[in-house]
Amino acid sequence: MRKTHFEHIANPEQFKNKLLQWSQQFDELLWLDSNDYKHSYPSYDAVLAAEAFTVLQTDSHNAFEQLKDYQTLTKDWIFGYLSYDLKNDVERLSSQNHDGLTFPELFFFQPKKLFLLKGNALEIQYLNLVSDEITQDLEQILAMESQSFDKTEMPSEVLPITIKPRISKDAYLEKATQMLTHIHRGNIYEANFCQEFYAEGSKIQAFEIFKKLNAISKPPFACYLKNHDQFLLSASPERYLKKEGDRIISQPIKGTAKRASNPSEDELLKQKLSEDQKERSENIMIVDLVRNDLSKTAKKGSVNVVELCKIHSFEQVHQMISTVTSTVKASVHPVDILKTTFPMGSMTGAPKISAMQLIEEFEASKRGLYSGAVGYFSPENDFDFNVVIRSILYNETKQYVSYSVGSAITSKSEPLKEYEECMLKAKAMREVLES
Repeated sequence: MRKTHFEHIANPEQFKNKLLQWSQQFDELLWLDSNDYKHSYPSYDAVLAAEAFTVLQTDSHNAFEQLKDYQTLTKDWIFGYLSYDLKNDVERLSSQNHDGLTFPELFFFQPKKLFLLKGNALEIQYLNLVSDEITQDLEQILAMESQSFDKTEMPSEVLPITIKPRISKDAYLEKATQMLTHIHRGNIYEANFCQEFYAEGSKIQAFEIFKKLNAISKPPFACYLKNHDQFLLSASPERYLKKEGDRIISQPIKGTAKRASNPSEDELLKQKLSEDQKERSENIMIVDLVRNDLSKTAKKGSVNVVELCKIHSFEQVHQMISTVTSTVKASVHPVDILKTTFPMGSMTGAPKISAMQLIEEFEASKRGLYSGAVGYFSPENDFDFNVVIRSILYNETKQYVSYSVGSAITSKSEPLKEYEECMLKAKAMREVLES
């Protein structure tokens, strides 16, 4: 079905830049980049899937069953996303909030052209119907003028845009306080409360914005997705779920602290985050939720917390990350592993259904692809998906730009501090859009 070709790449970083530049000609593409962050258990350093042969695109109704059929029948690599609103397929929920982006709620495609980079080894897999283009395409890629991710100039005709909040700061503080009331009453323990920032009537150069965002963030789960006029520019630091054989890996993030330029001050902020009881309780609550979700498809006794509340440092922030693993039953379909854990606990709260009901009530925007997941299935039924956070979404036809940020509200939360955490997480997106 596919022809495979191998190449030795002398300068992987330069080749990545050329490959991504070359990919811009296609209407459907997904670029995944680990930015050499080894802790994230990457199968590849970078992946490019381009030019759709087949496509599955639908709303949330019966979405997981449609995906299961598509993945089973295709028996090939497929790439795409699950939007947060697939919650409505899993539970008796709905999404009625404002939607300025109008992306499909589920999108997957089978690429004609696939590039898998690991170290200096490049594996190219083309469907047989385009396999005669491998040599020509590789020559074109190598001949591209390499542009550094951090030295790209924005075209002069693109004007800076003004970002507006969907809800005001005062409204956020009031809503966070109301959510705290539900927590104190015992209705929920934790909820991830998010807010949208947006710009209407705006044109951006999505590819250039992504390169700038990736350069200042260097996250382990960066991705650039294009579906015709719809774009995702993601600097995500978080994995949702990975399947490798019968092993499942989840790495929820809960707990954030700013970085400092002074090394001793930076180390102090890291230590303070590690010892922060509020942040630890947030993380542990979600770890318990993940353990429960994974147990639905795991072999008995195989769910393990291999790393609890470990601090990892990124370009913009320190994050508290836990790693939970399980061994999956052989009879379980890979799509069912996603369905029984979706949406990820780090973006909902606990108990999950009650938290999602309150999220719908208090938030002002439909989340859509934000806090969903982007990734792929392999022909061997493995998969790897990130969590769509620290991301810019853009509908080119509607000229609508959006990014959302959130934080976990718990009994120990102070609304103003939660708002400040949101602004810290929004810093990179705002910088690249308004610069």
